[in-house]
Amino acid sequence: MDRAEKRELVTDLNAVFASSGSIVVAHYAGITVAQMNDFRSKMREAGGTVKVAKNRLAKIALQGTESEGMSDLFNGQTLIAYSEDPVTAPKVASDFAKGNENLIILGGAMGATSLDANGVKALATLPSLDELRAKIVGMIQTPATRIAQVVNAPAGQLARVFDAYARKDEAA
Repeated sequence: MDRAEKRELVTDLNAVFASSGSIVVAHYAGITVAQMNDFRSKMREAGGTVKVAKNRLAKIALQGTESEGMSDLFNGQTLIAYSEDPVTAPKVASDFAKGNENLIILGGAMGATSLDANGVKALATLPSLDELRAKIVGMIQTPATRIAQVVNAPAGQLARVFDAYARKDEAA
């Protein structure tokens, strides 16, 4: 890799560190190419990205970003998983790590907050942004449905009372 490529990689990583909702750093020693491709495809389907970068270049790219506090995580064979949604990258990485002991989550960052491995796992248990939106829409629609039921209930009761009187008159 020549200097121009390194400079471009540092610039790209700096933009990633500055704009991502969450970043996960993990050791990947012992993972086969097929497993890594599987991990990348799962992350891509969820809306995230996985990159393997040189630690020295990643530390340089971290300088001047909110996530600068996690630079001590870059030791050994590390990969970076990131996504715009703060929950996606931790969730996919944690799920993959459960099935593969060679992926060891070291920590990460969410904005200016540095996370340890337990923090990343805790973040993975939260519902995603889309799930939260669906819950909010459901909560908003539920009261409207109840209001419609309450408003329509008296009319239905009146109709049943009139029907009962009509049947009573027919029987008499």
